[in-house]
Amino acid sequence: MNQPLAPDSISWMRISSVYLPLATPISDAKVLTGRQKPMTEVALLFVELQTKDGHEGLGISYSKRAGGPGQFAHAKEIAPVLLGEDPSDIGRLWVKLAWAGASVGRSGLSTQAIAAFDVALYDLKARRANLPLAKLLGAYRDSVQCYNTSGGFLHTPTEQLLVNASASREKGIGGIKLKVGQPDRQLDLRRVEAVRKHLGDHVPLMVDANQQWDRPTAQRMCRVFEQFDLVWIEEPLDAYDHEGHAALAASFDTPIATGEMLTSAAEHGDLIRHRAADYIQPDAPRVGGITPFLKILSQADQAGLMLAPHFAMELHVHLAAIYPTEPWVEHFDWLEPLFHERLETRDGRMLVPQRPGLGLTLTDQARAWTREQVEVGKRA
Repeated sequence: MNQPLAPDSISWMRISSVYLPLATPISDAKVLTGRQKPMTEVALLFVELQTKDGHEGLGISYSKRAGGPGQFAHAKEIAPVLLGEDPSDIGRLWVKLAWAGASVGRSGLSTQAIAAFDVALYDLKARRANLPLAKLLGAYRDSVQCYNTSGGFLHTPTEQLLVNASASREKGIGGIKLKVGQPDRQLDLRRVEAVRKHLGDHVPLMVDANQQWDRPTAQRMCRVFEQFDLVWIEEPLDAYDHEGHAALAASFDTPIATGEMLTSAAEHGDLIRHRAADYIQPDAPRVGGITPFLKILSQADQAGLMLAPHFAMELHVHLAAIYPTEPWVEHFDWLEPLFHERLETRDGRMLVPQRPGLGLTLTDQARAWTREQVEVGKRA
């Protein structure tokens, strides 16, 4: 008769705040409309876990513009509640972390700090099982359709858009996404028209307005963009205008995509109930990690929605691979200096890494960009 396994327990954690500088200041429509300044860096929150039996996991969360110091401070404050806990009890530990900071809520910055712990626990579990994270969770596929965003920002001249689009296609990336939402809507139209003509009708093309249109403008622009046979129009309205997005989704052939700015499973549930998107775009670090992300996937699947997770391809390629309906994953090469490993793209698809867990290890450069760090507990 087999003896039950003695439970392992979490004995040590390292929490790091890492600032990734961007080579070029990034501008989307929020910058051109005066709501934000160009983005010059990304704040990453890393959690490294170790158990008394020597098993390890790596987790990630992030913030663009403000929020990085707050995420680190919250993570540092709640981390001790995990010491001595069984790392397999991931759902229970998510709740325990949420209760540790319950007075600041269960969405936004507080749960984005929890996300790094949650991802680290899943990474540890998959590594211990010697399985890629996607296989641990139950993959439907070994590769995912992918599209490039980083070459299509509004600070990029139209001529360079064409160069960037061709370069992405040559790298095996399938689709191209362009930023729109400028005050001069004719500029948006001309840029999309130029890229569509350059790529031809067969290449998947998306646009993203980053919430910068009001309802009448969105109605007009969605109508104009119908001619380009787009895969989707992203965030035409404010992220919380579910009724407005639902009206657009019902009115036009071009699918509507939104959800990246929502910060909990509950907020995504409200979006889904309103039928506010054809493509739902949850971001695992923003909603609190893999645990709430899986709840969102279950709701989206039942509602018959398509999936295109936002940013952080190193994590989302695994999570997209477990969705029943063919999804998309967003190709951003920004985070590559942080990891030794590279994701492979081929024939329009991103291959799911076959290394255990997320298949990621931090580089010396990531250590060099660390601004704050704290260790909790003792190494095995």
